[in-house]
Amino acid sequence: MNRFVVVSAAVILLISVAYLPLLNDLYWSTIKSLAPLVTVADLIVRNGTIFTSDTSLPFADSMAIRNGRILKVGSFATIKEFIGNGTMEVNLEGKVVVPGLIDSHVHFISGGLQMAQVGLRGVRKKEDFCKMVNDAVQNAKEGSWILGGGWNNDFWGGELPSASWIDEISPRNPVWLIRMDGHMALANSLALKIAGVTSLTEDPVGGTITRMPSGEPTGLLIDAAMELVSPWVKDISVDERREALFRASKYALTRGVTTVIDLGRYYPGTTDELSWKDLQDVYLWADSSKKMMIRTCLFFPITTWSRLLDLKLQRGSVLSEWLYLGGVKAFIDGSLGSNSALFYEEYVDTPNNFGLEVMDPEKISNFTMAADKAGLQVAIHAIGDKANDMILDMYESVATANGDRDRRFRIEHAQHLAPGSADRFGKLHIVASVQPDHLLDDADTAPKKLGYDRAQKESYLFQSLLKGNALLALGSDWPVADINPLHSIRTAIKRIPPKWDHAWIPSERISFTDALIGHTISAARAAFLDHHLGSLSTGKLADFVVLSINSLSEFSKDGSASVLATYVGGKQVYP
Repeated sequence: MNRFVVVSAAVILLISVAYLPLLNDLYWSTIKSLAPLVTVADLIVRNGTIFTSDTSLPFADSMAIRNGRILKVGSFATIKEFIGNGTMEVNLEGKVVVPGLIDSHVHFISGGLQMAQVGLRGVRKKEDFCKMVNDAVQNAKEGSWILGGGWNNDFWGGELPSASWIDEISPRNPVWLIRMDGHMALANSLALKIAGVTSLTEDPVGGTITRMPSGEPTGLLIDAAMELVSPWVKDISVDERREALFRASKYALTRGVTTVIDLGRYYPGTTDELSWKDLQDVYLWADSSKKMMIRTCLFFPITTWSRLLDLKLQRGSVLSEWLYLGGVKAFIDGSLGSNSALFYEEYVDTPNNFGLEVMDPEKISNFTMAADKAGLQVAIHAIGDKANDMILDMYESVATANGDRDRRFRIEHAQHLAPGSADRFGKLHIVASVQPDHLLDDADTAPKKLGYDRAQKESYLFQSLLKGNALLALGSDWPVADINPLHSIRTAIKRIPPKWDHAWIPSERISFTDALIGHTISAARAAFLDHHLGSLSTGKLADFVVLSINSLSEFSKDGSASVLATYVGGKQVYP
């Protein structure tokens, strides 16, 4: 027995000695595999003031990026471990960095198209209006459509344009010029003739044909009445729309915009198909061709909700890091400038006019109920106080019927709110998607249309919405207003219209931080994008903007800053 134990022990010892080199190699390879691998960043930005829009770490001075996403944000001491072979470093030299700016409400391809058409934004004289149309006619082929937009009659005293302004200079070219708000358009007499619009044509539901005392159309068509002419307007080619996307994207990047919420080429008086054609012909093409420059979240007409549902079930909401499927949109009323926003009281300047319901409220309610039950996000345009209350009531009813969930209903514009309505947004968890720069035009016109007291109590109640815990998302409504978030932020915190030396409704000014959050993380949350972007947080897409200022207090004090550089996915794309 003892001899057996001794022999066995000797055998084991010999085997151990023989395999010791192998065991040694195995040991060290195991240790090496357990050792942490040091990740090397593609890009390090340092020595700046980085506003993150992330409450867990509001400010930092450095950031590490790899493969288009954020590795870490913090002090340079905690970031420098990511520096390695091939890491590019950018010394910010004290400049301010903010997350890539998000525009919560644009009509992106419309904006790009308008950049190549007759641009009437800012025109302040009838003579200049006519001259620009005449110049376009002189450079166009006979019979071709003259398209344009951006005009605002309030800039030249309020007189509405008519076909008679331009008929003599455009006898052989149909003309179609959309007002800056998209709710009114001017057609010359040739365009009306082509479309068959005469004194006998009845006003469509949700629209108005403006007429002379004789009953003859003046050429101005409001909201749904625009559909009488728009189908006759020449089709915009696929190539033109693709060029419009590139043109719009390049322009937006100069303004620090890295993501847009695109409500599409969908207005009262247009077909439901335009947004879907743009998805297929433009966005999916650009995405598959690796030509997208701006991250885009798309909304579609509410009448097509089941089509969007089918697409989301097939492909999900995230088509790529560039392209996202959002929700559905509808209109309940028109605009203040066109006197078609829906109010409880009549317009002061047009007695007996309370505005328009551009879509049947029962239809909107039924579509919203169905879309929400299917899990889709719903966004509805509402400008007037009555229109906003109608949508708040409807949203509350739909939420009660369909049960609790994180639905993030949106009201686009929320421009004029009756007493108590601002508080309901927070209580009902409804997003207020607002456009600060609109107030710059309306400060002069709202009192004329609504009366001083109504305009003061109801208009652009940003601070009231925040006090009521509403999620406030900021945008431009481009091309209605310019796509320029830094200007929008300045407007939100200053509220000083052109030629004024004081704020309009100063109690509704918001802080610089709230305004910047409205263009970053709140804008992302408002479109269910907050897991991907909106803040400079570990794991998120590395979209950020370098500003010309050295401290945020500079901007909050005088409101002036410009974009020095725009980065998307950690790559500099402007300049």
